[in-house]
Amino acid sequence: MSEIKNNTNITHSPSGVGGKQEFTITVYTENQIGLLNRIAIIFTRRKINIDSLNTSPTEVESVHRFTIVINETEDVVRKLCRQIEKQVEVLKAYYNTNDEIIWQEMALYKVPTDVIAEKAKVERLLREKGARVVVIRKDYTVFETSGHHEEIDGLTKTLEPYGLIEFVRTARIAIIKNSKGFHEKLKEFEASQPGEEVIENEYLDKQEEVFTM
Repeated sequence: MSEIKNNTNITHSPSGVGGKQEFTITVYTENQIGLLNRIAIIFTRRKINIDSLNTSPTEVESVHRFTIVINETEDVVRKLCRQIEKQVEVLKAYYNTNDEIIWQEMALYKVPTDVIAEKAKVERLLREKGARVVVIRKDYTVFETSGHHEEIDGLTKTLEPYGLIEFVRTARIAIIKNSKGFHEKLKEFEASQPGEEVIENEYLDKQEEVFTM
């Protein structure tokens, strides 16, 4: 975990020290119109390319999660997180290396049905890659698979000679390994600061206290 996360150190691979490497930034926010644009501008102004961006609800009602993938130095990523946290609606921003998260991407592949039926090799390849049939039509079949981007890219290249009609992939989704989660941190804070009545998300506006316990 990074120093922006309660001053806990990150252990990085030697190859990434001082140079650019892939980082995943996780941002917890209130669900407000226009926030995505303002966060994107922070990267644009610094001429930093976003490789992947996913937004989704979290286990906490009214709190959303941005998962952003970039290739940069740790110093730059640390400064980005601090800048992102200056946004009023942002509750907390974390950054992690790939070793510190569990992550996946999902992809859909549209392949001619007659190729699947006639070539057992294609069906075997898809089965070996863990691909699952989503739709079967007379003219095409759609398969779904998940994995790291190298695995998804590999399957795409494998299917190209067999008339791959269409391919689409999602952005990265990720869970931080050494984290109890946003909801758990809120519950811990509520337990240490009990009130007379239980109020849902009572401490969302006290993130500095919650995350520095």
